[in-house]
Amino acid sequence: MNAFTIPKDRIGDSRLAEALRRETSGEVLFGAADRGRYATDASIYQMEPVGVLVPRTIADVEAAMSLCRAEGIPVLPRGGGTSQCGQTVNRALVIDCTKYLRNVLKVEGDTATVQPGISLGALNATLAKEKQFFPVDPSTWARCTIGGMAANNSCGSKSIRYGLMADNVRAIDALLADGTRFSFGELPDNLGGDMPAGIAELIQSLRALGVREAAEIAARFPAQLRRVGGYNIEALT
Repeated sequence: MNAFTIPKDRIGDSRLAEALRRETSGEVLFGAADRGRYATDASIYQMEPVGVLVPRTIADVEAAMSLCRAEGIPVLPRGGGTSQCGQTVNRALVIDCTKYLRNVLKVEGDTATVQPGISLGALNATLAKEKQFFPVDPSTWARCTIGGMAANNSCGSKSIRYGLMADNVRAIDALLADGTRFSFGELPDNLGGDMPAGIAELIQSLRALGVREAAEIAARFPAQLRRVGGYNIEALT
């Protein structure tokens, strides 16, 4: 679903705003000034959102997604707004996790479990106490969030040595569009168990594609360290 499928009269929709206030404990920002603040990011793009939710809990995010699913409203998670390509603007309900869902939940060895709204700078300030650091370092480190970095597969000046976000994220606990909770991590050989059927089918088809087209991918797909457009097809082989 894109911006052109959402009628303009849904922007600032008071009925949706009231439902969010009733069903969540988060801050509901549907006024013109708030929508204007979230209509742009560090890019040149501007698009007024339907409204904004600042969730206090993951349950708030679940409730908001359920309401939007029923109403046919897209949902757009937003990080620090540091994108230069417009990833954080659209005619959708923007969900901003940077105010409340920004904690380090635990650090065990070389693995930190964090909430999506934490900034890279805040994470590294915590890790410094353990004489550690998170190696992916975009120039916007003071404001960019780990959630946004994961979504964008961010890199930075140390990426040649330490890799991209895809090389430094062990797992993501995700809330899918249909409301299903799922933890993405290293794929098992057996795709059964608790894996949603649609995801298992997608993975199986991608694995089959990689086997079938391995020679063609190796011969023709350009060797690039990072891309944010298209597909990481070489990862299939």
